[in-house]
Parts: sequence; C-alpha cells; structure tokens
Amino acid sequence: MRFRLGLAVLACLAALASAVPVLAQEFETKAKFAVLMDHESGTILFSKDADEKLEPASMAKLMTLAVVFTYLQQHKLSLDDEFFISEHAWRDGGAASGGSTMFAELNSKIRVEDLVKSVIIQSGNDAAIALAEGIGGTEQTFAKIENQLAKQIGLGGSHFTNSTGLPDPNQYSSARDLALLSRYIIATFPEFYPIFSIPEFTWNNIRQMNRNSLLEIGIGVDGLKTGHTDEAGYGEVVSAPNDGRRLIAVLHGLASMKERTEEARKLITWGMRGFELIPVYAKDKVVAYANVFGGTKPSVGLVGRDKIDLFVPKGAENCPTATVTYKGPLRPPVQQGQEIGKLNIFCGDTLVQQTPLYAAETVEEGDLVRRSTDAAKQLLLGWLP
Repeated sequence: MRFRLGLAVLACLAALASAVPVLAQEFETKAKFAVLMDHESGTILFSKDADEKLEPASMAKLMTLAVVFTYLQQHKLSLDDEFFISEHAWRDGGAASGGSTMFAELNSKIRVEDLVKSVIIQSGNDAAIALAEGIGGTEQTFAKIENQLAKQIGLGGSHFTNSTGLPDPNQYSSARDLALLSRYIIATFPEFYPIFSIPEFTWNNIRQMNRNSLLEIGIGVDGLKTGHTDEAGYGEVVSAPNDGRRLIAVLHGLASMKERTEEARKLITWGMRGFELIPVYAKDKVVAYANVFGGTKPSVGLVGRDKIDLFVPKGAENCPTATVTYKGPLRPPVQQGQEIGKLNIFCGDTLVQQTPLYAAETVEEGDLVRRSTDAAKQLLLGWLP
C-alpha cells in the first residue's frame, strides 16, 4: 500500500528540501562510480552509477574484515589466536605474487591481531588469505560465509569469491553496497574501527605506511580502505566525522593514486560544507498510520527506530515529496517494534532517502464484530489482506 503524507508533512518537507542526487550538477567527479552517504541516517547525499556492478579490488577486504570482526565479537576467535601461512597465502598473496603483501613467511604462524592490521594498513593479500583459511578452512568456504553475512547486511548488489579482492569475474559489488558495508562496520564494531586510522605497520622488518593517503592531509578522514586493479582503476572508501555526525564516501574507476586522493578529498569536503542537517521527526513521533484488518484498533501508528533527519543542500529550493509504503492492510497481532513499512523521500522521480518504519504499539486480534466490520470494508473498498 502506498499513500502520500498529509499536507502539513508535505509542506514541511518541501520547505526543508532534501539531500538529493538530482543536485549532482553542483558537484562533479572524475570517478566512474561514486556515493556520498550520511552514516547516521543512511541518506545518500550524492550518487553516480551507485548501483552499477564494479570490481571492488582490495575494497572487498572490508567484507573479509566484517566476517573477522563478527567472529571476534562473538568470541569465536581471539586476537591472540595464531593462523598458519599456507602455500596458497604465501605464493598467491605474498611477495612472489607482486601484489600488496605483509611479507609473511611460508609455514609461519601469525597472530590474528597482526593479520588484521596488515589487511587494513598494508592491504596484505597474504594476511587476508591466512584469515580466510583460519576461519573457513579454505578461501572458498570463507567466501560462502562472506556472502551469508552480506545478505544479512542487505548488500543486494554484491557477491564475493575470495578474501583479497583479486580479480574474479564472479566477484562484484557496487558503490552503494560498499558504503552500506562501511556503515555496518563503523556502527557494529566500534572497538575495531580505530585500527583503520593507524598510520603505519611493520612486519618482517618491513615498514609500510597506511595506503589511505587522506589520513595525513588534515581533513578528518579516519578510514577505511583503498583498492586498485589495472582493469578497474583506482578506488577508495573513506569516512570522516563532521559536527557530531559522520560521512562515508566511495569512489572508483579513477586513473591514478593522485587522482583518487584528490577526488576523494573533494567529495568528502563538499559533503562537510555543502549541507545542513534538519530534524524532521523526533524519536517515537508518529509518521503515518497503517490499516489493521480485524484488530482491536483499525490502524497502528508508524514510527522510526530513532529520530528521522534530512540533509538539506545549502541554497536548494523546493524539491522533496514523501510517501509511506507498506503491505497491507495488516493482520493482527501486530507487535510493537515490528517493521511495517518505509518512509520514502523523493526529489522528482528520484528516491533519495528511505527509512524503515515500525509499529508504535501492539494491536491484538479484535472481536467478532470488529472482524465482521473490517470484512465488509474489504468487500466495499477492495482491501487485499
């Protein structure tokens, strides 16, 4: 079921304007794919081919890290555990491979904490393979674990086949999914996120600097991951706090490391300076009502999980409209906190923000009179329960 919000709400939204990709002409990037996201709300402030398939290169290691962090958080793994450096890890991910590496020695054992630091700071392929084999037994089994977690996170445009991001035609992602994955990591694993800002790491007496060159230029960036292959070009996922909130930027398909750094700097800086944050709904404020078929009440209020904010581009004129969508009428019992539908914010025909809405209260099944009355409404109004 889909309906427009009340006139007062629409007037409010129209007066505020929204953070819209339609205003992309105000920002241009050389990146083939790009996304700028508000971490707290998930609002997309800018997008360019955000849902197109891309080769994630070493940015795929974020999925590897998400699995490792999950195992650590669930105490299935310890930072002090040691994993073996196999022939596969050494040959296909070590110095002999010519790719990014921590220079791990064949048949050695390395602590999980050091492997994690290598993956984040050095983009070590050998470290990523060692983590995958240590958790899954084989890299192929680990990839299945990655895809299970990706599905739970909601990465609908991604599929992973290895732990490193090394080229594979069956491995792909999108700029939007990489932003969502980064948002998940930042929100779910705050105890591990500071590792992304460590400036350097030394292993086997070889000192390597963090590949995220934006860490050192003083604009507040504190994560996340770079990536590059000859075919895909240069990409990066970066994040930075901004006035008590946080931005996440994804860019890919650039021609050089220098271009990658400059385009990422421009995008994240524009995001910090070009928008204002406007609160729309306070926590527990009813956004709309959903019909309940045969319940003790004819409808249930819908609220956000928390407050609902909009990002307003500075200088933007009237733009957004809003709808609420849900499958209904609902059948009781409806439980308080149950996800019911979504608040959709549009600019023209472009969906720019989508926020889940939840039942504000529990609605139990009604008596026979109520059910009979609603059945009559169904016949007259064409409800599809």
